[in-house]
Amino acid sequence: MRYRKLYIETLGCPKNFNDSEGIGGIWEKAGGEIVSDPGEADAVLVNTCGFINDAKVESIDAIFDMTRLPNKPKLIVSGCLTQRYGQQLAEEIPEIDYILGVNDYESLPQIFERSQRIYRSGAPECFNEFSSRRLDDTHYSATLRIAEGCNNCCAYCVIPQIRGPYRSRPMEKVLEEAEELAKAGVRELILIAQDLTEYGRDLYGKLCLPELLRKLCRIGGGDLNSGFRWIRLMYCYEDKITDELIDVMASEERICSYIDIPLQHISDNVLKRMGRRSTSESIKDTIQRLRRAVPDIHIRTTFITGFPGETEEDFEELADFAEETRFERLGVFAYSQEEGTPAGEMEDQIEEDVKRMRADSIMRLQLDISRAHNEEMVGRILNVLVEGIDEENDDYITYAGRSEYDAPEIDGSVIFRVPASENRLEPGDFISVLIEDAFDYDLTGTAVREIE
Repeated sequence: MRYRKLYIETLGCPKNFNDSEGIGGIWEKAGGEIVSDPGEADAVLVNTCGFINDAKVESIDAIFDMTRLPNKPKLIVSGCLTQRYGQQLAEEIPEIDYILGVNDYESLPQIFERSQRIYRSGAPECFNEFSSRRLDDTHYSATLRIAEGCNNCCAYCVIPQIRGPYRSRPMEKVLEEAEELAKAGVRELILIAQDLTEYGRDLYGKLCLPELLRKLCRIGGGDLNSGFRWIRLMYCYEDKITDELIDVMASEERICSYIDIPLQHISDNVLKRMGRRSTSESIKDTIQRLRRAVPDIHIRTTFITGFPGETEEDFEELADFAEETRFERLGVFAYSQEEGTPAGEMEDQIEEDVKRMRADSIMRLQLDISRAHNEEMVGRILNVLVEGIDEENDDYITYAGRSEYDAPEIDGSVIFRVPASENRLEPGDFISVLIEDAFDYDLTGTAVREIE
């Protein structure tokens, strides 16, 4: 291989990180090496995000950072930004040597033998079935992509343009990869897709996420010390959270009492303009069904403020909903006007400062709610997944970890201490922690006994 050492810089959501693990597997299978320092690389790859304007700016900044490296490696740019703006990037940043779309990764080892700079395959026809993945140091926690693309076509979203229509992976392929991850030592399995709850409809004529979850829970047998200890659900659409899915979540011990549901708004006026299938009534009913069936469930959601046509009354309804529902986990984004989307063409756009002021207002409200939820954890014993050492001295080692209520890189942490005289814990171990104090997003405590 002409350029052997590759450095990968990944931006955006867990789906991009999943792609980067596949890229690493392709590169190593071809005889290359993945390095952790771009200064040592023969080539660098920036896997970009292009979902909203802030993400595009971050991606462009990362590309320019790589052009300034003194070792002058070959520069490859891939991901959502290139799928959307590949030609413009080629014209405006001549320092980029090669541009890949979201389904071109198998060609990566061969691109240096070609003269063209841009390779973009059509998203609707393709699906990256990586033959292997290169898991990073946090190999105890891994994502599992069960589908690609999206059929929801929300008015503000460019994902269908970038990733194409919804394509479920065959269940046998999903289970095969899951088995491999379990054998590799993965203890936390994070299911990802643009819409988990749509899984299976295109292949099997019905929603199959409940069936898939039952089969994933059987990997490794009945012993919690084998197979996956936690299975986490990300990106579930409210209108497809069925009673069957809720029953599986309530009855299967391995499924985390956690679910990510991007609701975006509560006003029927705004939901209709967004092209969402949910209504205010259906959203509230689903939350009630989840909390009734899984009493300790932690629901994560996101809101968009300042969508075109959002009135002051619409916003007040959203703020009241946040205050009344008291979500355990909540993020708020100011609406980003994206070209090529129906919402981007709407005439009643809202001023940027108003959009951000509304987002900040709800986040200030959520800060108090988050702290109150955390204070309710004081005195409880939580099972915690160890992620690493925070600090240590002669008396104690302080570790950082997460409970089942916290997704990696998104939610809070559990910081706990263990006497230095006891056996050291390793990333991926599970430990029981008595929660002794609470903060806005994090918890602190003391280990009381080792689970494994």
